[in-house]
Amino acid sequence: MSETSKLKIIPLGGLEAIGMNITAFEYEDSIVVVDCGLAFPEDDMYGIDLVIPDITYLLENAEKVKGFVFTHGHEDHIGALPYILRQLNVPIYATKLTMGLIELKLTEHELLKTTRRKVVHPGQSINLGQLRVEIIRTNHSIQDAVALAIYSPAGTIVHTGDFKVDFTPVFGDPIDLQRFAEIGRKGVLALMCDSTNAERPGYTASEKTVGKTFDTIFSEHRDNRIIVATFASNVDRVQQIIDMAYKYHRKVVIEGRSMVNVITTAQELGYITIPENTLVTLEEMKNYTDEQLVLITTGSQGESMAALSRMAGGIHKKVQINPGDVIVFSSHPIPGNEKSVSKVINELYFKGAEVIFQDTHVSGHPCQEEIKLVYSLVKPKFAIPIHGEFRHRVAQAKIAKLLGYQSGDILMLSSGDVLEISEEEGGYARVTGHVPSGGILVDGLGVGDVGNIVLKDRQKLAEDGIIIVVMTMDTAGRIVSGPDIVSRGFVYVRESEELLDEASEVVEDALENAIGKRGCDWNHIKNAIRDDLGDFLWRRTKRSPMILPILMEEG
Repeated sequence: MSETSKLKIIPLGGLEAIGMNITAFEYEDSIVVVDCGLAFPEDDMYGIDLVIPDITYLLENAEKVKGFVFTHGHEDHIGALPYILRQLNVPIYATKLTMGLIELKLTEHELLKTTRRKVVHPGQSINLGQLRVEIIRTNHSIQDAVALAIYSPAGTIVHTGDFKVDFTPVFGDPIDLQRFAEIGRKGVLALMCDSTNAERPGYTASEKTVGKTFDTIFSEHRDNRIIVATFASNVDRVQQIIDMAYKYHRKVVIEGRSMVNVITTAQELGYITIPENTLVTLEEMKNYTDEQLVLITTGSQGESMAALSRMAGGIHKKVQINPGDVIVFSSHPIPGNEKSVSKVINELYFKGAEVIFQDTHVSGHPCQEEIKLVYSLVKPKFAIPIHGEFRHRVAQAKIAKLLGYQSGDILMLSSGDVLEISEEEGGYARVTGHVPSGGILVDGLGVGDVGNIVLKDRQKLAEDGIIIVVMTMDTAGRIVSGPDIVSRGFVYVRESEELLDEASEVVEDALENAIGKRGCDWNHIKNAIRDDLGDFLWRRTKRSPMILPILMEEG
């Protein structure tokens, strides 16, 4: 088999967890990258703001990269783009709303003028080197979501993006199942399908069903102020809340920076319709009574700095939670956020509010029957479950087996795997190598300057604190002052004087031994202090603080 006849599929993120979706498709001298998302930090990533993918492979092959194509406008698909574009400035292709949200980010990062952008539409194809990418309309929890058919001389790949099958969307048209079937009839080499809900049987409910729940909530709480927390990017949900507010003669306040940005962009592009005189500002809120108001806010995931969390904690400058307020959580907790959400709900109840979270959300991802439907229309030779934690992708692999796929035709990739795939020999797919992948940590303005060693230090500091040993020595190796012991996050000094006095003695003994054996070797002295003091503190407290000896020489 000739080396150049295979298509390479290289996922650089999005296969071990929900988030950071990015996949490279490479044929000979052409690379097309689908999506460029971020992930939010894990609990043990102290101080980290967000995580972006490692694009070392793309930088090494920068001359081949023809562009980024986006499936939709969620953070886990577009959020890393401003950081990546600084290193790899190539054209970007996205549908209208997705591009609007990307441009919002690029403006914030002062990259708008230097970035080549093209708005694409469902039904359109774009030629990028030796690859052709067709845009196919789907439904999701944000409008303008699309799937992609990627045509190469080695065969056709269908990438679903995040999708669901919604025959009654709030805005726009239903998913183009006919096009999936037409592409399937021509022959598809592999289907890369969303796995997020693959453990759930049945079908995902239509977005319109949430509208009925909201109608009930509004009609049953005519005398209460209503506050709805949802994802900023769920424009259809916001539209339905605004429609209900208008129906029940309420004014709408939008709170939370990301919410304001997304709604403004969606309104400008015509994806959301707000009746005249419906929106009021936070400042104008005081002119209306509780039963005349609806607040739409960020913070449905319990994020500590989001608007709802600040309201619940009593630290929001302009909105206080009052007894009788009705708070609606219009989202499911993302795996890992359950504790934060529960904390906010408890705080809201404590303030006398009523909290509603039943039937106020539907997913944007396909359940098992929708996954089966797409497989039966596309009829791929190979199945490549994507988007989700490993267990979600295993659940999709089981669905593929039910549909008659053999284990060898279901490819469970890891981030960084290089899958070579071709129609030759009746269908060929094999992982032939591995490229750098993983998360680059963003902390403030620093991108990648916090690595595993710094994180381990932060974990140690958070768990056991730090002990700093300060002393001054003369050139002969005699102690002139000290050792002084400073403790932070380890023990409260005033209550532990005896322990710290003993620690000083341990340091002095360690010094005597170290100087006696090796003369005045400062590194040896510091290591001796760390070892002996570390052993002593572990015996006495069963804790291992970071120990930082500081030796100064008397001038």
